[in-house]
Amino acid sequence: MVTLNTQSLTTPVGIIRLLEFVLTLITFSLVASVGHTTFSFWAWCMFTWSFCCFVTLVIIILELTSLNTKVPISWDDFTTAFAMLSTLMLLAASVIYPKFFVCSKCATQIAATVISCVCFGLYATEVGLTRAKPGEISGFLSTVPGLLKVLETFVACIIFISLESIGYSKYAGLQWCVAVYSICFIVSLLIILLTIGRLLARCPFPLDKCLMGFNVLAVIMYITAVVMWPIYSFNGNPRPSICFSIQQYQQYQQYQLYCLWDNLVVVSCMTCINLIAYIVDTVYSVRLVFFVSPA
Repeated sequence: MVTLNTQSLTTPVGIIRLLEFVLTLITFSLVASVGHTTFSFWAWCMFTWSFCCFVTLVIIILELTSLNTKVPISWDDFTTAFAMLSTLMLLAASVIYPKFFVCSKCATQIAATVISCVCFGLYATEVGLTRAKPGEISGFLSTVPGLLKVLETFVACIIFISLESIGYSKYAGLQWCVAVYSICFIVSLLIILLTIGRLLARCPFPLDKCLMGFNVLAVIMYITAVVMWPIYSFNGNPRPSICFSIQQYQQYQQYQLYCLWDNLVVVSCMTCINLIAYIVDTVYSVRLVFFVSPA
């Protein structure tokens, strides 16, 4: 029996989700109306807007019909994790799209960029509204450590995308870095999936101590990656003169004459960002284990 819950559309979060759906749909439509390209960054941006639009619509429909209560997952954790992921994806799209596809006379592309930035602000606001407040009982992914897990997983995905066409198999040091990215990504993703599936509580070990142990290990592993990746990537390997500027790339992209060396820089930066995320995550875990007494 379907029960309409119109109140889900009148709450602050419900209103924000309606705006998210409408504006991501408008952004997607504006960019699609200009035409398409085989450029991978364009495909990423289009996927971001369509993915956020579609999943937001599904969430709105399920909450409107009260079917979300019958879904065998932790609904609050799912919606918070999705809002955090959408925030990160839209941030990336709002930076990548204007960098490669907007010019001073491209009115449609400029409008799409502005609306995409507004969408980023809306999803960030939703994260702020649904995030667990101090003293509030909520799902793990609604807490700061849970949101950090989503951030860590997303940054690892950016690293994996940037690893494409990079010859990291030549050096054992680079292979170790890729192993670090993979191991931490798999464990963080597993934690997210187990939380959404309501299976994390069935862990036979103390959850807080397990998370603290993993975070400490991840910090140590990422410290080695932060040091080793630049050493093996840039030592004796300056930026090639064949590397094109953005405008040149757009002119010659049909020949795939882009600069793979820049991907090494992206991986280095993302490694540093994830190290910071894991350090903050570790601080929260240590605080939870040693300084917060159970109720």
